[in-house]
Amino acid sequence: MKNPVTFGITIFPKSNKAKSGKAPLYARITLNSERIELSLQRRITLALWDERKSRLRGSSAESIQVNKSIDRIYNQIYESFRQLQDDNQVLSAAAIKARYMGVDDSFKKLSDILDYHTLNMQAVLKPGTMKNYRTTEKYLYEFLGIQMKLTDIYLKQINYRFILDFEHFLRTYKSKSHRPSPTNNGVMKHLERFKKLMNLAQKLEWVQKDPFSKFALKFTKAERDFLSKEELEKIIGFQSSRSALLQTRDIFVFACYTGLSYIDVKNLSANNIVPGIDGNKWIYTAREKTDTPVKIPILPQAQELLEIYAFKMQHTHLLLPVYSNQKTNTYLKEIARLLEINKKLTFHVARHTFATTVTLSNGVPIETVSKLLGHSKLSTTQIYARVVERKVSEDINVLKDKLGIQEGKVDIKSEKSFLN
Repeated sequence: MKNPVTFGITIFPKSNKAKSGKAPLYARITLNSERIELSLQRRITLALWDERKSRLRGSSAESIQVNKSIDRIYNQIYESFRQLQDDNQVLSAAAIKARYMGVDDSFKKLSDILDYHTLNMQAVLKPGTMKNYRTTEKYLYEFLGIQMKLTDIYLKQINYRFILDFEHFLRTYKSKSHRPSPTNNGVMKHLERFKKLMNLAQKLEWVQKDPFSKFALKFTKAERDFLSKEELEKIIGFQSSRSALLQTRDIFVFACYTGLSYIDVKNLSANNIVPGIDGNKWIYTAREKTDTPVKIPILPQAQELLEIYAFKMQHTHLLLPVYSNQKTNTYLKEIARLLEINKKLTFHVARHTFATTVTLSNGVPIETVSKLLGHSKLSTTQIYARVVERKVSEDINVLKDKLGIQEGKVDIKSEKSFLN
């Protein structure tokens, strides 16, 4: 049985603060034995005040206007009390005042969750991830300004319609710098980050309902480029009079034989090279993106490149000279053009190439590849690492040999007995 609640609202002027016959009007909220006051931000003619009715006497313009205002304020304070009761919130005079003034959690805005996330997550999330959140934030504010003519919005006003409209805004977005509109997966990533922000708001009890409960993120499965054995050999054999292109080629090839991402190659130092369980040199590091530890035996092709650049890098703590990500990818596209490789060559292609052409295609089990890539789930590796058609063909030929079936000479009787 719930304890009885004594609740009251008293409207009164503070006569001790009267000036020239005018006194400020206040409301007193009483809950059980707790009291709290709040200014109603207006002054009234003290001589007209009826203390018994808590209203102004007469039918003057001031009396009519003030009395209507008092009725409205009284109802709003009572409604704030009722809302807190219905929401099973902790009741207090201060909580009722906060709800009435619109400063409690139920009046949190989109800017509040964005600011909270930035302040509390910048020490947790990687800089690249925070940069992506800032881009999503930029789009949200642009959507509010352009589409809704607002600078902010209450979290409790964000609903399914808001999400659909924001999705449409992203898909049709026209950048002033003539950047292309986000792709489907780009739109989904922004919505995914927005969903995480709303989940955080729900955990903080700033919103009661999840506006994404009926919205499904629909990512398009994209084919991830990787180099075939022949294309990788083309890259390795690439020659140029420009040292920048040759250096970029070497760093890319190193990644093809280690599976490391751009930032992990860039940060590689002598401290990351240690004797492995087999006595040979291994790379021990943690992925910058996920902080997952990885242990990679150094293949001869990668070791040779470390030795080539050892002298050049002797006065630094790093092992390889890596250009900025933007420059690296620009140089890689130029190399692909010169070699007539019709693929969008980026540094991340090296990681896919390691997973497919270098490891899986040479019989390395997918479980091992998953460990080398630093994946926590095998399903992630299955997206990155695809067995090329040549490997499938080789495996089927092995199967044919085991079944005793020679190409072009099928024994019908043997086949029937096998099927039976």
